[in-house]
Amino acid sequence: MTDSLAAALGHGYRVERKLGQGGMATVYLAEDLKHDRKVAVKVLRPELAAVIGAERFLREIKTIATLQHPHILGIIDSGQVDGTAYYVMPFVEGESLRDRLEREKQLPIADAVRIAGEVAAALDYAHRHGVIHRDIKPENILLHDGAALVADFGIALAASKGGGARMTETGMSLGTPHYMSPEQAMGEREITARSDVYALGAMTYEMLVGDPPFTGSTAQAVVAKVMTERPRPIYPQRDTVPPAVEHAVLTALEKLPADRFATAAQFAEALHAPSDTARTRIPTGAHSGGAARWRDRLRDPVVVGLTALAAASALLAGWAWRRAPAPADDAEVVRFAIPAPPSGSTNALGYNIMSVSPDGGTLVYVSQGEDRRQRLMIRTLDDVVGRSLPGTEDAAYPIFSPDGRWVAFIRGNQSSRPR
Repeated sequence: MTDSLAAALGHGYRVERKLGQGGMATVYLAEDLKHDRKVAVKVLRPELAAVIGAERFLREIKTIATLQHPHILGIIDSGQVDGTAYYVMPFVEGESLRDRLEREKQLPIADAVRIAGEVAAALDYAHRHGVIHRDIKPENILLHDGAALVADFGIALAASKGGGARMTETGMSLGTPHYMSPEQAMGEREITARSDVYALGAMTYEMLVGDPPFTGSTAQAVVAKVMTERPRPIYPQRDTVPPAVEHAVLTALEKLPADRFATAAQFAEALHAPSDTARTRIPTGAHSGGAARWRDRLRDPVVVGLTALAAASALLAGWAWRRAPAPADDAEVVRFAIPAPPSGSTNALGYNIMSVSPDGGTLVYVSQGEDRRQRLMIRTLDDVVGRSLPGTEDAAYPIFSPDGRWVAFIRGNQSSRPR
């Protein structure tokens, strides 16, 4: 915390110690001098504040301050000093859901369903008031006196609305890969309540199974699985989970938003639905959802590669050069397929796509800037923000070469050789 910020807070708060630091903010324990109570002061990370603008962030956060719900941890104050934004929440005695998961690994089924239901109630209330959380994860769920409280409604919403296209253009992402919906992972500009439903489904899956639906050694590896794989059924991993609960969770984790529950309340209701047969299970492939229809529509998968990409359709292949770091000995190999469009049509390629470098250290993806033209962004694992690749306007379907030195992409409707 800067001296100027500490001095400014000193008029109303006495900062005691640092509690922790996340991807978007640092949190401090402080005493509210006026009301004689403990509070948590969250200070926005400087690089995030620089992209968003402190004043704009604070204007947007006023919306969250109006939320009043028994399962939402509210905002009681906010401000900025020298371009650094902060906001204040009540300090809650207890632990986070992450703390409990680290201790117990799997929660009792009744507890998992209850916590999911309470979080769903908070989300449903917020959604009906036009607020989407965008970063539901165990770290943001506080457990106090047996009840779940959803924290950090502020940062993700205010940052998204305040930063807008600038955040997308710089490659700064909001959300956590293990709980991020496919559309959020791909940087879609319009995020709906169904994205929060996906995150809640992923969190409920972890409470029941002990791990998130998708894991990997890097954030890029996780995102690749979110985009291309189905979660493992719950029953083989924990056979005491009721069929209705498994069905609800897997429905919440569908790839396409339209295939998920429309509201968090519907998800909560489905968690408590009676099962007609005690051990009736949905076939493994029944929850392939949008991914299955995507494959059915495009039929033949084409293994990712430069030759296959050139042969897939009569499209212009654009190339952008980059130096690749030396492959790590323990790098995780991530393989996935890109389907070939039928009859050379590009209509099926409308969904933004990303690609992970062979060494797992770099992500290239389609983004949209303030001019509403899409272009490629590149971002290493260690970077907070990405950078745009020159000459990639209107690019789609980026893909790394096998050695990681080149990025291929599709643009236009003619075929040509790379120069």
